[in-house]
Amino acid sequence: MAAPSIRLRAARREDVAAIVALLADDGLGADREQVSDPPAGGYLAAFEQIAANRRTLLAVAETDAGEVVGTLQLTFIPGLSNQGAELALVSAVRVSSALRGQGLGETMMAWAMDEARRRGCRHMELFTHLSRVDAKRFYERLGFARSHAGMRREL
Repeated sequence: MAAPSIRLRAARREDVAAIVALLADDGLGADREQVSDPPAGGYLAAFEQIAANRRTLLAVAETDAGEVVGTLQLTFIPGLSNQGAELALVSAVRVSSALRGQGLGETMMAWAMDEARRRGCRHMELFTHLSRVDAKRFYERLGFARSHAGMRREL
């Protein structure tokens, strides 16, 4: 089966349920996300904050039929390091499990890198959970290299 053609666009409020379903469509997300339609209020409140923030872009990949089959979030971070270079942080990259391995993730990431360049970013960073072995290989294939050691603490 050929991969569907997709277009990427800014997410809309009516996309939130589909985005949450994509976030839950793996081992990590299945345990932490709450899939419902309509989405739980916390998701809608978070969407409103993201949509109002000009330094954050929540995007969806949509088929010609209007089905949301992928999502990612870009956050644009100003900084003084690297001579004041703006940094793009890509996170929550998901492709529907039924369509993985068909090139949609690569299309989405190319779009994200183009958008970051368009906004003046010189670097893009991402985090992926250590358990996501396939994702790590995917990002390495796209030219991302292990460069930092991240740490996390519950608050």
